Amino acid sequence: MSAPTPQHAETSDSARSSLEALRTEIAKAVVGQDPAVTGLVVALLCRGHVLLEGVPGVAKTLLVRALAASLDLDTKRVQFTPDLMPGDITGSLVYDARSAEFSFQPGPVFTNLLLADEINRTPPKTQSSLLEAMEERQVTVDGTPRPLPEPFLVAATQNPVEYEGTYPLPEAQLDRFLLKLTVPLPNRQDEIDVLTRHAQGFDPRDLKAAGVRPVAGPSDLEAARAAVAKTAVSADIAGYVVDICRATRESPSLNLGVSPRGATALLSTARAWAWLTGRDYVIPDDVKALALPTLRHRVQLRPEAEMEGVTPDSVITAILAHVPVPR
Repeated sequence: MSAPTPQHAETSDSARSSLEALRTEIAKAVVGQDPAVTGLVVALLCRGHVLLEGVPGVAKTLLVRALAASLDLDTKRVQFTPDLMPGDITGSLVYDARSAEFSFQPGPVFTNLLLADEINRTPPKTQSSLLEAMEERQVTVDGTPRPLPEPFLVAATQNPVEYEGTYPLPEAQLDRFLLKLTVPLPNRQDEIDVLTRHAQGFDPRDLKAAGVRPVAGPSDLEAARAAVAKTAVSADIAGYVVDICRATRESPSLNLGVSPRGATALLSTARAWAWLTGRDYVIPDDVKALALPTLRHRVQLRPEAEMEGVTPDSVITAILAHVPVPR
């Protein structure tokens, strides 16, 4: 493989610095949650979508809003409710009495960063209205495909399904998310820091007052994605990813293992993580670091395993411990 030119290396380093600055900006509004912040940055690099899961009140929405405020991108938010209709998201044809014609009124999906808040509080019909947008990056209304802006990312939040009034996301839609990030309750010191900030006047509805400003834009994102695409992947690493995914298909605890699409996703996220950490090649630790968030929502537990307290994370962790690591 040819060595990168000085100009390419300089552009790559500049883009990396801009994306690393996102973490600093987001930290002005969100305490802790570094893995979730990193996951959002990885998704941006891979042109993927993110599902954030956690109990109410752990700053899932604030995290995405802080990301949007740190990027020079258009953003819109949709609060998903049981009575939300597909046209409320994608847009619809509206009759114009003056021209006696129907015209298309774009919905909130026509943006760069769509925050789909509490996506599992709306029925499957409305959830599925996002499928075409997430996969094809377009919306078809009345037989006419309408492309979405670039970049386009859906950041969806959901409460755990055991909470009242939630609808589990169908497997087809889960598979459209590149990453599923869990947002845990903060530790004691982080929670003290949250209360201290609020006591000092922090208002989560006014991120400008908190000092959050755009530190990266579309050009930084484009340069970063080009650099990630040049990150080298050896045959051994590709084989390692495949072995991990094939092991999920043979696990006695799982009804459904990881598909080839999931294997491709794991390779993509590992490459993005390798580049973010300053390397132009992927190592096994990159694959391990992104295995849980990339794969946890792509497997399905057997009912008996679920009753025994087995979780997708515990199955994947056990597989990582047993699959031989390339030297």
